[in-house]
Amino acid sequence: MAKVVALYKQPQDKEKFDDHYFNVHSPLTAKIPGLREMKVTKFTGSAMGGEPEYYLMCEMIYDSMEDLKNGMRSEEGKASGKDVMGFAGDLVTLMIGEDVE
Repeated sequence: MAKVVALYKQPQDKEKFDDHYFNVHSPLTAKIPGLREMKVTKFTGSAMGGEPEYYLMCEMIYDSMEDLKNGMRSEEGKASGKDVMGFAGDLVTLMIGEDVE
């Protein structure tokens, strides 16, 4: 399996971030061809104590790296990428990886 992992730093306005993320961005991303599953984690604390550096993580899971690449090249993938840069470009770190067995 291949995945895109998006890590979002703490937004200044969490309510505004959540509204856009869950009502606009997630539905856009869910339309990407080949996307098998989206897992969203909202961080509630840090193992080191205090507020965590990151606010939210999304794992976008594909059957293969080829499916992931095709999804990212699609119109839906481009729309999702444009949207994330528009509302959270300064907050997001995007990584691509494959499961290790």
